[in-house]
Amino acid sequence: MVLDNHSTSVIMTNCSFDTVDNLMRSLELVIYIPIFVFGLLLNILALVVFYVVLKKRTETTIYMTNLALMDLLLLFSLPFKMHATNHKWAPNKKELCSFLESLYFISMYGSIYTIMFISIDRYVAIRHPIKARSMRSPKTAIIVCVLIWLFVLGATSPVYRLHDITENEFHCFHGFSKDGWNPVLIACLEVFGFLVPALVLVSCSIQIILRLRQSQEISPKRQDCIRIIYSNLLAFLLPFTPSHLAIFLQFLVHQGIITACSQKTEISLFLQIALSLSNVTCCLDALCYYFMTREIRSSKDILSRSISFRRNTSISEG
Repeated sequence: MVLDNHSTSVIMTNCSFDTVDNLMRSLELVIYIPIFVFGLLLNILALVVFYVVLKKRTETTIYMTNLALMDLLLLFSLPFKMHATNHKWAPNKKELCSFLESLYFISMYGSIYTIMFISIDRYVAIRHPIKARSMRSPKTAIIVCVLIWLFVLGATSPVYRLHDITENEFHCFHGFSKDGWNPVLIACLEVFGFLVPALVLVSCSIQIILRLRQSQEISPKRQDCIRIIYSNLLAFLLPFTPSHLAIFLQFLVHQGIITACSQKTEISLFLQIALSLSNVTCCLDALCYYFMTREIRSSKDILSRSISFRRNTSISEG
């Protein structure tokens, strides 16, 4: 998230954050390197499975492909973020920095909205199966994914105004100006970037699980569907809840509501750790890919057995 910043850039009189900054310089690399390596392998493997192994274009594979692309975009920006942790950039690289920060923002919130629409798509398919025949289609899924990209592209426009560089060098992904903590911007980030998607995701997930569990006998396909819902919840709530809570607390610091130096230090550390760990969503999404692949293969097996049975029946009758 682009709101990650070195705590020393925050106006916090008589508070020293050198210990926090020095700790995060090492800790961020420890967190980012495994996420980058495993996330890259898992998401490339997912795309290979979707387009080479399965060779089936469904609503689910389209949404999952979009999610994998969002994750790969985030992973692309991580090496630059790792470099910026320990190196200052020249002022003439401000535009490049803002571009990379916007990519990071696009991928993070693009993933959030893709996960949300995966849940909505599942909800429509399971709770309203008749309406789903007209509402769900690969074409609809593609249109939704395009709209997600357009939405997050538009929402990242403020990123280019977040840096107010007055010194010769600066830390990219860090040290944002006061505009970065504008109440309207933070309110939009918290409400539309987290609370609304979270409410939609949790609401749809609960109703789907309740509907599937109403059946006395849960088939393997339904079990995989339930696992996809749980993995979606995990990939969303685990990384994004702490990070958005931390952003809200840091906002209170910038507004002068939290003034104690010890609390400011703890919030600064919590913010930077939470934002670093939020990138683990690139790896958690692999759970969704795995259970989705199992579900599609199960459907293909059922279909092939049905076709085989019909052929055998027609041959025996002939």
